[in-house]
Amino acid sequence: MKIVSSLALVVVVGWLSGCATTSDSRVTTVPLNPTLYNPGKIAQATMAPAGNETALLLFVGGVPDSSGHPPRLYTYVYSGTCTSLGPKPVYELNQSVNTDFYSVGQSTGVSRVMHLRKSVPMAYDTLRSGGYVLVVRGSPADGGHDIFCGSLS
Repeated sequence: MKIVSSLALVVVVGWLSGCATTSDSRVTTVPLNPTLYNPGKIAQATMAPAGNETALLLFVGGVPDSSGHPPRLYTYVYSGTCTSLGPKPVYELNQSVNTDFYSVGQSTGVSRVMHLRKSVPMAYDTLRSGGYVLVVRGSPADGGHDIFCGSLS
């Protein structure tokens, strides 16, 4: 079932990524690994240059079962690694914490995929040069736990 869910998310992400346009051919997929608070869930980010900033599209295939509905997801860029985050975020990407949902066929095991659009006020090449991670965190009402993390380099 997990493989089918993963495949469904990859298909949706690929389709949506193909719809995004950029004059630069550098587009990077970043796997987001679930934490102990969100085992068995899947997520991924797609990064692309956007002038002096970096555009991020996040696709989240699940949140902890204890999350409120609709879930509110907060995103941050930290220096360091997923196992050793810097003391505070380099960027908080939370101008909006609303989430868009895409329905996926029930036979895939994933009923809804959450989609978030974010912009990091850092050039793509600088962000990719190493030492930065993307953290997705649940809302304070849900415990404020980190639920996904992935290296941006």
